[in-house]
Amino acid sequence: MLPPVAGLLLAAGEGRRYGGPKALVEGWLHWAVNALDEGGCSEVTVVLGAGADEARELVPDGVRIVVAEDWAEGMGASLRAGLDALADSDAVAAVVHLVDLPDVRPSVVSRLLGVAGEETLARAAYHGTAGHPVMLGRAHWAAVRESAVGDQGARAYLSTREVDEIECGDLAEGTDVDVNRAE
Repeated sequence: MLPPVAGLLLAAGEGRRYGGPKALVEGWLHWAVNALDEGGCSEVTVVLGAGADEARELVPDGVRIVVAEDWAEGMGASLRAGLDALADSDAVAAVVHLVDLPDVRPSVVSRLLGVAGEETLARAAYHGTAGHPVMLGRAHWAAVRESAVGDQGARAYLSTREVDEIECGDLAEGTDVDVNRAE
């Protein structure tokens, strides 16, 4: 049996390059939450910010919602809000996922959960290129929180540590969508 691992979906951004909050793109919140839930996370928390009132209506039932009031600061604010919300959980790790990765499916999360532990630092890789989701063992949460500033999230922290890359290129492309091609 796997230890409890929380799913943490960051969906607070304004989506300036995209043309609006990505949390409001039809289907994306549902797919991302489903990837975490069906992938095996014991609980799922979604961090909202820009467009939070509208996005709240799109979050599936049973999913915890946290609003990062300082979302405009960047991904760091969202990650801090999410990790703070998980402080009272019994999770040994958190799988941090981004809403703008619509092709990431439960199988990617499930593969990451295979290395779950309190000391774990791991991330999905796609054809040898590091990507998301990222697994943060609980032992790293405080330090990640401290380093999460601006639009960096956990990047600075992870760059100074050994991080296991879990190849998932056979399951997804893991490409984030930054531009709205429909316009």
